[in-house]
Amino acid sequence: MPSDLIFYTNPMSRGQIVRWMLEEVGAPYDTVILDYGDDGMKAADYRAINPMGKVPAIVHNGRTVTECAAICAYLADAFPDANLAPPAADRHDYYRWLFFAAGPVEAAVTNKAMGFTLPEGRERTAGYGRFEDTIAALETAVAGEAWICGDQFTAADVYVGSQIDWGLNFKSIPSSPALEAYAARLRTRPGYKRQKEIDGALIAQMQKQD
Repeated sequence: MPSDLIFYTNPMSRGQIVRWMLEEVGAPYDTVILDYGDDGMKAADYRAINPMGKVPAIVHNGRTVTECAAICAYLADAFPDANLAPPAADRHDYYRWLFFAAGPVEAAVTNKAMGFTLPEGRERTAGYGRFEDTIAALETAVAGEAWICGDQFTAADVYVGSQIDWGLNFKSIPSSPALEAYAARLRTRPGYKRQKEIDGALIAQMQKQD
């Protein structure tokens, strides 16, 4: 029987973030692998799911969700038994850093990787200000020995942690003791390890076919 939860992805994409979240949730899901061409993400049937023609996306009981941060937050609420969101009254840090990573961090890191330099005096226009200030703020989210929301690992750790893990691996985020220690904790998660195994095997299979 098909699952009530369908995951659209490509293993060489931000779909790795959602795969990790799905593995943390532990609910059964079906995976649809799409390539980057006209017959995959750009095809009309997939654009009906995501008009942007990009992955990842999920369809859960007929409801479509796109954008990695939104998917992580949705899955935490849709599967409360996984305990991946704090109680509603305690979500201040959860929302704060989830959306900080989706907004200022994503923009600052992407602009720097593309070689885009803000004109002097126009930092406020970009929203994130200076790259260095954004990374310094990010460090405050993961300082210490616990998770973003204290002792509870949450969807915010999946999303923020994915940004940090990716950035450290590909040198788009500068290394620091706080970020390295946080990433090391993330990499011990069974869900993280399962995601790497699954997507790693898919990438190897795709490369063999090429």
